[in-house]
Amino acid sequence: MPHIALPEGLPGILGPMHFRPETAAPLNDLAEVLLRGPSSLSRGERELIAAFVSDKNECFFCCTSHSAFAAHQLDGGKALVEAVKRDPSKAAISPKLRTLLTIAGQVQKSGRAVTTEAVAAARNAGATDVEIHDTVLIAAAFCMYNRYVDGLATNAPKEPEAYDGIAKQIVEHGYRATTPG
Repeated sequence: MPHIALPEGLPGILGPMHFRPETAAPLNDLAEVLLRGPSSLSRGERELIAAFVSDKNECFFCCTSHSAFAAHQLDGGKALVEAVKRDPSKAAISPKLRTLLTIAGQVQKSGRAVTTEAVAAARNAGATDVEIHDTVLIAAAFCMYNRYVDGLATNAPKEPEAYDGIAKQIVEHGYRATTPG
């Protein structure tokens, strides 16, 4: 049961966004730029970073939804997403993405947990400064989104297949399409 009176029938972050629409636009704009805007990282890779951080934060709604968003955009689908969440070191991903996930995991613990060695490893694997920047910002933003969703005790469907429809909408139309009004 949510801690405040959120609109009925809107799972996860959608409830708070409809409760206070003036905050929804900037939150969706940030997600749109980070996860769908121009980047040398694919949309699926960026969604995977969001899902990975949300999994570490134990945010069921964000982890399940962004896992679905990533799966719909990555060749390996759900199996790849689950493998990355279990152990990125054994998942069938590029060395560059593996090092970026290491950085994302460090950010999830604390911004100060990011090490010079992790950044050097990412660079050695071919990551650009923009990719490192965006990984840190995706991870930091998802710590905020996760706390927003869980801090208000939003409702979230328990069945993973309930997220497939949301995934199709996000993949086709983006985050701004979920902004109220």
